[in-house]
Amino acid sequence: MSDPDFWKDKTSASKKLQELAFLKEKVKDLKDIEEKLEIIQELEQSEETEKELGKLEKKIKNLEILVCFTGRYDKNDAILNIHSGAGGVDAQDWARTLLKMYEKFADRRGWGWKVLDESRGEQEGIKSASLEISGKYVYGYLKKESGVHRLVRISPFSAKGLRHTSFALIEVLPEMESGGEIKIDEKDLRIETFKSSGPGGQHMQKTESAIRITHVPSGATASVQSERSQLQNRQKAMRILESRLIQKMEESKVKKLSGLKPELASGIEWGNQIRSYVMNPYKMVKDHRTGVQTIDIEGVFEGELDSFIEAESK
Repeated sequence: MSDPDFWKDKTSASKKLQELAFLKEKVKDLKDIEEKLEIIQELEQSEETEKELGKLEKKIKNLEILVCFTGRYDKNDAILNIHSGAGGVDAQDWARTLLKMYEKFADRRGWGWKVLDESRGEQEGIKSASLEISGKYVYGYLKKESGVHRLVRISPFSAKGLRHTSFALIEVLPEMESGGEIKIDEKDLRIETFKSSGPGGQHMQKTESAIRITHVPSGATASVQSERSQLQNRQKAMRILESRLIQKMEESKVKKLSGLKPELASGIEWGNQIRSYVMNPYKMVKDHRTGVQTIDIEGVFEGELDSFIEAESK
C-alpha cells in the first residue's frame, strides 16, 4: 500500500484492501478459538462446555475449508445456472426447488443473491434460471455443485400418485470482473433483445431491456434480464459470457495436459447424477462422489448443504 502505483487502479486496490480485511478477520477468529479452547480446558466437563466445543468445531471446519480454496477463481462471486432435464413438468418443478435451495444456502451464509434470468415453465416451474451469488469465496464453495441432481418422489402432478424421477443440471461459473482476461471480438457476437418475463413490475414487461448474447464461434450464450436498463443487462451478460469462454479454455488445457475429456454432463438424465434426493419410498439425500448422506431432506431443501460442501472441498 505504500507503493505509489498501488492506488493507480482504484478498483484493484479496493478489492485487495477488502481481501486483507477478510484475512485479518480470519486470523482474529483463529485467535478467538485458541483462547476459548484454553478456557474450556480449565473448566470441568459439562453440558455447557460440550455445546461450546460444538460451536468451536464448526468454526474450525469453516476455517479449514478456506485452506482448500487455492483455485484461480475461488475467491470470486459465482453465477449458478439451473436447467431442467428429463421429467417434463416434474423436472421444471424440481429446477424451481433447487433454485430456492441455493437461495436459502446463500442466505444462511450471509451472501447476496439475485436472479439474473429465468425461463418459466408449467405449473410455476422453471425451464432454466441464472442466479448471481456474491460474497467471499462463493465460487470456491459452490464450484463442485456442478452436475446432474436427481429427485425421486410421488409426483404432485400425477393423478394416480405415481413415483416419478426428475433431473436438473447445475452449472457454476466464476463471475469475472469487467474489463476481463480475454478479448472478445464484437464481430463474433450475436446480440438479441427481448421483453423480460421474470419479476420486476410493469417497466420490465413493457421494454425490451433483456439481453441474450451468443458467441457464434463457440456457441456459448449468456442471458440477463434482472436489471432495469438494457446497458446494465448487456454488461452483466458479457461478464457471464467471458466466464463461460474462460471455463472452455481451462477445460481445453486440461484435455491437452492429461488426455482426459472432462464434461459437465453428457445428458441431464439417469446415470449422470452427482447427487440423489429421494423422498419415496424412503427419505435420503446422497452424494455419489463423496458418499455423504443424510435423511434430513427437508433441512437440505432449506439450504443446509454444509456437510456436502465440506466433503466436496477436501
